[in-house]
Amino acid sequence: MNFLKAEWRKLAIINYEIDPEILDKYLPEGTELDFYHGKCYVSLVGFMFLNTKLLGLSIPFYRNFEEVNLRFYVKKKEKDIWKRGVVFIKEIVPKYALSFVANTFYKENYKTMPMSNEIHVNNNELMVKYSWKNGSWHSLKIKADSNALPMETDSEFEFITEHYFGFTKRENKTSEYEVCHPKWDYYRIKGYELYIRFETLYGKDFAFLNNQEPISVMLAEGSEIEVKTKKYIM
Repeated sequence: MNFLKAEWRKLAIINYEIDPEILDKYLPEGTELDFYHGKCYVSLVGFMFLNTKLLGLSIPFYRNFEEVNLRFYVKKKEKDIWKRGVVFIKEIVPKYALSFVANTFYKENYKTMPMSNEIHVNNNELMVKYSWKNGSWHSLKIKADSNALPMETDSEFEFITEHYFGFTKRENKTSEYEVCHPKWDYYRIKGYELYIRFETLYGKDFAFLNNQEPISVMLAEGSEIEVKTKKYIM
């Protein structure tokens, strides 16, 4: 059953390498960390949620909005097949009702904050900026070529975007849900700007990111997506 249908568009992705031991306490039971070329990643992702339908219904004033999340990458073996997914440290959205639904039905760690976005094209350059307020304003801004390119097989971009499950840890329980979407095109990055105080948003475990350069920066076009109803696996 599809719980949610929407479009995820203009996904700005900032990737950092992280010590796997930091993530141990966030790891849901039954999953293990997923590495890319021996490196453990954590990603800050900002994007637009568009044309959102919950259980087939459009909710007035809740169809289009921003989201910013911090996530890492895991996998779970089921019947000799690896399911690759993500675990969210925190997801930020601009409306309280969105947090209430996600926290109640999916047991995710959603927080409500004032948010804004800027997306425009000028002289073949695409600019995407997401901002959110937690005391002071934080922001994530990327400039890129305006022409989208097809995903390259076995690339870092493929690893980051081709995790189709969400795993959630709540005490000794693990839940799983599937996100369905086609492969995404990407934009070549020209530059980026970050103003983020990681410790105020995500706690002392992630304070080191304030002084660490990203391992990579990406901008994905996105697509229509479908989120299937969750199930408990542990």
